[in-house]
Amino acid sequence: MLLNRRSYIVKEHVSLLKLTDTYDLFDPETQQAIGVAKDEPASWAKYGRLLVKKNFLPTTINIYEAGAPRPVLSLKKAPGFLRTRVEVSDANGLVIGRFTSKAFSLGGGFYAHDATGQQVAEVKGDWKGWNFRFLDGSGAELGTVSKKWGGLGKELFTSADTYVIALSDRAAQVQHQSALLLAAGLAIDIVFKEKA
Repeated sequence: MLLNRRSYIVKEHVSLLKLTDTYDLFDPETQQAIGVAKDEPASWAKYGRLLVKKNFLPTTINIYEAGAPRPVLSLKKAPGFLRTRVEVSDANGLVIGRFTSKAFSLGGGFYAHDATGQQVAEVKGDWKGWNFRFLDGSGAELGTVSKKWGGLGKELFTSADTYVIALSDRAAQVQHQSALLLAAGLAIDIVFKEKA
């Protein structure tokens, strides 16, 4: 199953003019496509992107397992200016966690909360904002989100990024950790990397 994995490669589609984003999900070991994440905002928010930066508008990212018609995970990003909130729901619409962006952070980051609103982890970016660590309350690493170099042409002329998401052995045993780490990787892109 898509959400029971310990690692993912997330590749954003390259497109010259786009109002929505699509991300392919791959198994890092086999390079096989295992799913897709689609940016599916409300129509008014989609066309509002022609006038206002994406960061300031709400959106929904739905994650589908390969060949499945219904999403297995959904991220709902609220409109934000200094701080952005992303709510993560399972296939049944039940909230499994939330991310709240840090107001001021050198490399970007989030506070991760469980379904009850209690802070359970922190996502910290490095000074370049390319590598992120998913840390529990004691500072132990639960996983990482790392930018993968896409080549000079892709890096210079597009905003499409590729990320490797990996969960630690310890975190793999905790319910919803894999889903939250995958959601964190996508939330990093939609909150910090999408500048259009």
